[in-house]
Amino acid sequence: MDQLFDISLLNSTIRMVTPILLAALGGALCARAGLFNVGLEGMVLAGAFGAVLGNYLLNNLFLAVMFAIGCVLLLSLLYGYFTIHLKANVIVVGIAVNFLAMGLTTFLLSAVFHVKGAYYNKDMEGLPRLDIPVLSKVPVLGDVVSGYSPIVFCAFLLVIVLHLFLYRTVTGFRLSAVGQSPIVAQSAGIKVRRYQYAAVLACGMLCGLAGAQLSLGQVTMFAEGMTSGRGFIALVAMMLGQANPAGIMGSSLLFGLMDALSIRMQGLWLPTPFTMMVPYVVTIMAMFFFKDKSYLHGTTGSSR
Repeated sequence: MDQLFDISLLNSTIRMVTPILLAALGGALCARAGLFNVGLEGMVLAGAFGAVLGNYLLNNLFLAVMFAIGCVLLLSLLYGYFTIHLKANVIVVGIAVNFLAMGLTTFLLSAVFHVKGAYYNKDMEGLPRLDIPVLSKVPVLGDVVSGYSPIVFCAFLLVIVLHLFLYRTVTGFRLSAVGQSPIVAQSAGIKVRRYQYAAVLACGMLCGLAGAQLSLGQVTMFAEGMTSGRGFIALVAMMLGQANPAGIMGSSLLFGLMDALSIRMQGLWLPTPFTMMVPYVVTIMAMFFFKDKSYLHGTTGSSR
């Protein structure tokens, strides 16, 4: 058991949880606005590719992350146009976004980098690791809370920011009102479409950060389908956390722990295919505990 549970497992958990947490927070904003965003998987994948492409073209990590966010914002605008403007079914559009991102990244991988499967460059630089002053010197605690990329710290900070936004600001209350009853919100003078577009674009920004962390923070490469279902796991984390930032962080940490544990178990006698399915088994089991769907009442079917 000592081989499984140690300080480095906590480090791996925090790194693994970051893309899931960011995408789930984005999904929560969409859910609050009445849009059940199934396209998280494709948006994170587009962000992962955008970060590598941006790094290749611009040779600057900050601009690469901004480029990734920009790529996903375009995809988010497309999602928003179909679901909000054309009132298409949000589930169908979300699935289409996932397939579009998969096809587009595969095509661009071949067209830009002239490779199939994966792109890796030994000279490609990953996101820097930051140490927290003073805390990084504390035994044990310093090893757990320090030494991550800026996006990791940003993800946990956003949990607090979004909690305050949703439960302490008028704009946050209005966003929730839009999701619960768009007609009533509109009759109260709230610009429903404006709030929904803002939520979709904010979701795109968070998914762009999630993708950048995946391709430049955890590894320095891009591989076809490298999200490996993390967008769908983020969707479950959002549902399990009831679109509440604190709840989402708790459920995301559970999935991140299972993800890190599955990698750690590959070094033991268990077969790799068995250990790799651990996070997905936990995801399915988590759905049995998902009962309260009240915040999703306005999110299924066509956008209003």
